[in-house]
Amino acid sequence: MTTDSEAPFWRRKKLSELSASEWELLCDGCGKCCLVKLGDGARGVDYTDVACRLLNTHTCRCRDYEARQRLVADCVVLTSRNVRRLNWMPSTCAYRLVAEGKDLYWWHHLISGSKRTIHEAGMSVRGRVISEREAGDPAERIVRWPA
Repeated sequence: MTTDSEAPFWRRKKLSELSASEWELLCDGCGKCCLVKLGDGARGVDYTDVACRLLNTHTCRCRDYEARQRLVADCVVLTSRNVRRLNWMPSTCAYRLVAEGKDLYWWHHLISGSKRTIHEAGMSVRGRVISEREAGDPAERIVRWPA
């Protein structure tokens, strides 16, 4: 039986208690938060298969993570305070799961030991999106799979 002190950090700490490195480790690298979303929030949010221009669509990581807010005006930086309020966060998001007291999925790299499993399990945006630079009208590219 695992004691609290032996439990992984995401099970024994609240999001607000995570160190900066633990916070970054928690990201599963799915890229879903970097999809263009449409809607006003009141009626819900529609996902598109259009990715932020900074998203590397193969690695599902930001091309300029440190400067993303400066380069993309509507980039939302996740925090322990806002993650519960962001109704567009996918139900599979590690930050959302931990905030809700749930465990990570088997394909998360902190469980599987490999950052490839999220892609192998089909849980990332890899191979399913195009960059906003190429997309045209996002309203014509609404999809249901990210949520």
